[in-house]
Amino acid sequence: MIAPGMLVCLSPIVFGVLFGKEALAGMLPGALVSGVQMAISASNTGGAWDNAKKYISSPDNELHGASGVPLDKDQREEAHKASVIGDTIGDPMKDTYGPALNILIKLMAIISVVFAPTVGDPKMGGLLFDRLFSAWGVKDAPPGDSL
Repeated sequence: MIAPGMLVCLSPIVFGVLFGKEALAGMLPGALVSGVQMAISASNTGGAWDNAKKYISSPDNELHGASGVPLDKDQREEAHKASVIGDTIGDPMKDTYGPALNILIKLMAIISVVFAPTVGDPKMGGLLFDRLFSAWGVKDAPPGDSL
């Protein structure tokens, strides 16, 4: 858990220092959009696996195979075993993984705000891009001019 936590905490700082404030401002919406999509997907998938177990475990439901024939007792037990495994994975996805991504997105944004003065400083922010563009002679181009 240390490596994912460090990825979330250090990526805005490293990205801002190496590539500059404009690139950091582009990274944050990308992290937000991908994180929200993953959180919604995880929550829905976990809920679906949880509901599948409830459906299979209910004695009122008659389960059918791919050919439309009702499942016999052995096949029903096999489906129940598979649904228990799905429920074991689905509960943490629904209850912890999905909601935890919200916290990680907020943490990236807060770290970016806290380190904004460092990233915005011409001596610190955009070290890689500034050196690359100055070597190409692009640094002195007026704003708005194309390369």
